[in-house]
Amino acid sequence: MPQSAPQALRAGHVFDGGQARGPGIVLVEDGLIRDVDLTGSVPPEHATVTDFGPDAWLLPGLVDAHVHLCWDAGPDAVDHVANGDSGALLDTARAAATTALHTGVTTVRDLGDRDYLALAVRDQMPPTQRPEIVAAGPPITTRGGHCHFLGGEAEGADALREAVRRRAERGCDVVKVMASGGNMTPGSSPLTRQYGLAELQLIVEEARRHGLSTAAHVHAPEAIGDVLDAGFDTLEHFSFLTADGAGLEHDLLDQVVRRGTFVSLTLGYLQGGELPSALAARIDALTDVMAKVVASGARIVVGTDAGIEPGKPHDIFPHALAQLAQLGMPTAKVLRSATAEAAEAVGLKGRKGVLRPGADADLLVVGSSPIADLSAITDIRAVYRAGHRLPRDDRA
Repeated sequence: MPQSAPQALRAGHVFDGGQARGPGIVLVEDGLIRDVDLTGSVPPEHATVTDFGPDAWLLPGLVDAHVHLCWDAGPDAVDHVANGDSGALLDTARAAATTALHTGVTTVRDLGDRDYLALAVRDQMPPTQRPEIVAAGPPITTRGGHCHFLGGEAEGADALREAVRRRAERGCDVVKVMASGGNMTPGSSPLTRQYGLAELQLIVEEARRHGLSTAAHVHAPEAIGDVLDAGFDTLEHFSFLTADGAGLEHDLLDQVVRRGTFVSLTLGYLQGGELPSALAARIDALTDVMAKVVASGARIVVGTDAGIEPGKPHDIFPHALAQLAQLGMPTAKVLRSATAEAAEAVGLKGRKGVLRPGADADLLVVGSSPIADLSAITDIRAVYRAGHRLPRDDRA
């Protein structure tokens, strides 16, 4: 296969996934970053130079740690994913992947599909036309439990081991478990546990044996405690929901901080949209909990839950970053959370979320400083995926 010509991408500012730098050049070749030069050197003679100008910023591609590609973000999203035929859902997932990529999200972790369709998207779409997809397949849940309609029901030790093995054999990267119930499934409640500690420990042990990471959907404090004791890699939602609203339990938060466990906060909602009733009733308490989690120093990444309802379309990630800043996180730390930290959380440390030699050439170019004004993240001048610049008119 012929090698691609090297590209030298130049801008007045570089954010490398850890900190802001001055003017720099990122040298890209064969889908990888070959060099990041901050010395002002002349680009190599054989490289094609693209100069984005002194005001532009080069950043790593963004990482959304929690999406649902085959969910259409429509008013009947549950019915669509539960009852739609696989062909229609695959079309939805392909369009969702394209939409996310054009917002600068070059990596997504899909934490709940049907029929392993996220894997189908990964297999069928060229890498340069979709984000990197870290896939869970159907989430493991109890019989009739939260999102049971996705096909991941499993109870008992043998069935749980088999569920993990099946995902490993299909090519999944992560095991998603509904440790507590959820709002969108009739008969399910986020206030209740779905699995006991021994079952959760079994899942984690089996996942590690197969080289898979683990993510737990968890709301109720009792379930959060079990998930922490079981050793899950990421905690999804982490909302501390109670019958009265939401109440942070500081001892559990202290454990998260001490262990360095990643918390994937569910953020991002279209401004002016109508919140689901279950969320609207608790929004003030949830906001208070999330602000305290941010202030604690816990390792936080953003998971949008994109696709599950109209307020969460697949281009919602910039809104989520703005909300994280509103919760008290400094903008530079927000950018780290959305790049290098999120890449580590989804199992791609060093490959994604950083501008350094050897990393994948997934980049975002914006026209002004996102540290001075985080809304600059939407002033997109270019998106590169695996070294390929997306055409601006190639949109879903």
